[in-house]
Amino acid sequence: MTKIATQWIATAVLGFSVSLSALRQAPAPAPAAAVAQPPPNGRTYVGSQACAGCHRTTYERWSKTRMANVVTDPKVHPEVVLGNFAAKDPALTFTLAQVAFAYGTKWKQRYFTKVGDDYFPLGAQWDVAHKQWRPYLVANNADWWVPFYGPSNADRPTGPLCDGCHSVNYDIRTKTVTEWNVGCERCHGPGSEHVQRPAATTIINPAKLDSVRANDTCIQCHSQGQPLANPINGKYYDWPVGFHQGAQLKDFWRLEEHRLGEQSFTHFADGTAHKNRMQGNDFVQSQMYKRGVTCFSCHDVHGTANNADLIKPAGQVCLTCHGPSSPNGPKGATLEAHTHHTPGTPGAECVSCHMPKIEQTIADINVRSHTFAFITPTTTDQLKVPNPCTDCHRDKTTAWARETLKSWTNVSPWRVE
Repeated sequence: MTKIATQWIATAVLGFSVSLSALRQAPAPAPAAAVAQPPPNGRTYVGSQACAGCHRTTYERWSKTRMANVVTDPKVHPEVVLGNFAAKDPALTFTLAQVAFAYGTKWKQRYFTKVGDDYFPLGAQWDVAHKQWRPYLVANNADWWVPFYGPSNADRPTGPLCDGCHSVNYDIRTKTVTEWNVGCERCHGPGSEHVQRPAATTIINPAKLDSVRANDTCIQCHSQGQPLANPINGKYYDWPVGFHQGAQLKDFWRLEEHRLGEQSFTHFADGTAHKNRMQGNDFVQSQMYKRGVTCFSCHDVHGTANNADLIKPAGQVCLTCHGPSSPNGPKGATLEAHTHHTPGTPGAECVSCHMPKIEQTIADINVRSHTFAFITPTTTDQLKVPNPCTDCHRDKTTAWARETLKSWTNVSPWRVE
């Protein structure tokens, strides 16, 4: 790299860092209007059960999804409990009788207890893949909100930190919800008028919104960020308080800032998300987002038979828009000419290279990135961001990966640096 290029990058990084440092000031106290905003158009929430009468097939599909079962009362549904409460494990410091809610079933399961009118996380989580208990406590210097709460889980209620995204219409004044879990109205907005007058004009259909607001339907919870105004009534919130579908998310929420070149709890040094539930932070950086692709171009949250509720299996969903010699790419006569891997092998899957599993959810279990950018071996060398080549070919080096990519005649040698 030339001296001029090095100086230019240093100047750009410095300018970017200075601009972000101004943004990192403590958030301003919330004005009274931000505490609890009524839904737009005077509509009220009625609960997902009210949708079942007319939308029975969709309702039945949705009811089996993880969205519909984020938090579950184990006394009502004992079958949901995955953790081994009979284990003799020092991490397990509570009993099943203390659990008011079980949270999650795919990668990990956490447990909340109820004290008064608040829920609090308990000190162990179940690692589903490894079938073992692991301690659970958000560490110091991890999430932005940690300094504003006490050092133990008993000091950290889920109301301000979690429940706004694990429910419909969480009321921060009464600590009540219309329903727990991601119900119909979380995405479609309050449904009272639609129940009274069923018509397309009396409910919000995210698929009919512009792409920014359509994606905000998911980004409101699948992102790391902060409310624009914090604290609210003396408490710091970790979800977009006051936002209802139909409003503008940007008026309530800002995505977590990142300092270019710095790896943090939330980000790799290049800005790619470092942890789970940051799909929105990734996606807004992508060419897909810029071109108007939406989350539900690939996912159907009402439920499918595919992993992650994809509309098609992962090996096929990308081919909906991308194919050999497609204007959208790849620029090759065949997919094999683009991937340089034998069809049917992991390396031939679009997601293996463009959505590598590098974002941690628990222990060594990672989820896929959503920038769709190819992370080069040189990025790994310079910024310590894992790349898909050596993440798969564990016995190889970044130098090997770089030279291999340069040997592919359909790949620009300038883009692998």
